[in-house]
Amino acid sequence: MAFLLFSCSLRDSSRSQVMVEALRTELEGAGHEVEYLDLREAGLPLCNGDDCYDHPATKALRVSVAAADGIIFAVPVYNFYASAAAKNIVELGGSTFEGKVVGFICAAGGRNSYMSVMSLANSLMLDFRCHILPRYVYASKESFSDGKLADPEISGRISEMAHEIVRVSQALAAS
Repeated sequence: MAFLLFSCSLRDSSRSQVMVEALRTELEGAGHEVEYLDLREAGLPLCNGDDCYDHPATKALRVSVAAADGIIFAVPVYNFYASAAAKNIVELGGSTFEGKVVGFICAAGGRNSYMSVMSLANSLMLDFRCHILPRYVYASKESFSDGKLADPEISGRISEMAHEIVRVSQALAAS
């Protein structure tokens, strides 16, 4: 199976990036093909509803999304919402998200933003009929120490997510 992982933080020393790297290790260790897109390096334009779709980075994004069996967004939470960079991916990718299995890994400053990805998940589900994994990984800053994931419960949830995206993607591919 082929999976696409988006690191949606634009900040160096990102906690969501630490978590998606752990997921990447799990998936690659299980023999799956993984494409990793770090938005700090992707060169994606902001969606303007016009010429952004002709940008070479947007075209490459759409090819990657179309080729993926499952997609994970690793997002920072800002002001109780998933980052604008994550929404920009959806706007640029558009219909290439149709029918994809999608999951979320979230890093937030505190515990109160755990519903932060729901508007993004609803958009993917309703607009593009994506299959949203019902459980996502949410970690607050207390789960990290010295730039590393320090919470074994969060590490376990990341392992569960790796298993779940494979299981659901395989089930849908077989149907």
